[in-house]
Amino acid sequence: MALSNVLEIPAAGFNFENAARNAALEERFGGGKTPKPLKTGTTIAGVVFKDGVVLGADTRATSSEVVADKMCAKIHYIAPNIYCCGAGTAADTEKTTDILSSNLAIFSLNSGRNPRLVMAANILQDMLYRYHGTIGANLILGGVDCTGNHLYKVGPWGSVDTMSYMAMGSGDLAAMGILEDRFKPDLEMEEAKELVRAAIHSGIMCDLGSGNNIDICVITRDGVDYIRPFQESQFKDIRKNKYKYRPGTTPILTEKVVPLKLEVVQEMVLRMDTS
Repeated sequence: MALSNVLEIPAAGFNFENAARNAALEERFGGGKTPKPLKTGTTIAGVVFKDGVVLGADTRATSSEVVADKMCAKIHYIAPNIYCCGAGTAADTEKTTDILSSNLAIFSLNSGRNPRLVMAANILQDMLYRYHGTIGANLILGGVDCTGNHLYKVGPWGSVDTMSYMAMGSGDLAAMGILEDRFKPDLEMEEAKELVRAAIHSGIMCDLGSGNNIDICVITRDGVDYIRPFQESQFKDIRKNKYKYRPGTTPILTEKVVPLKLEVVQEMVLRMDTS
């Protein structure tokens, strides 16, 4: 998607061009049921502190009841001064943030300066509103620009909100409880990192879709510190042996030899009829 398309002003009002198409498809397939959406699980959070912004996320990617990935990176690079946490459909969040990052890179090459947070939020707002929620991307933008330290929350329908702390994802209620209880203005860096860690950990402990490790990204005017992982999960698989074997071999975990006692009860010799 080119930058001109992203910045294009959408037409006024709502667009219902796909309504006739959906009705025709439903009639053609005999009223077939539409596919049901899968539940996604994530806990992401962000906090503004005295010198910058701290973003945090868990690392579990789920597909219905199956844990698809235990080391999923949910904090995405946008610009040298902007990072973004994504919750929802993993493919949607990654592609959306990649498009935003490429467009802001073109802006930086043309202008010679880093983009502002409000610019990135406006591009995401226009992009997501155009698809009316079909892109499952819940995003938290965080960074530092010439106007200060900022956090923006962008919903999949294009809604935008900004505040000093926020959480999104399926574990956002537990995370928000920690943030509202412990947040205070002008936090120090270590205090902000611990607050985000505690918020993500509460989401992991209270939400089945969130889990495994905790990633932290600290953005200041001096640079970015992306700590992956910031906290490793204490629940790990127990591996007793190495799981790499040569082709055509089968591993032997245990071996037990039991001698068998055989007793011949009756012996008969039969001649084969060759006539």
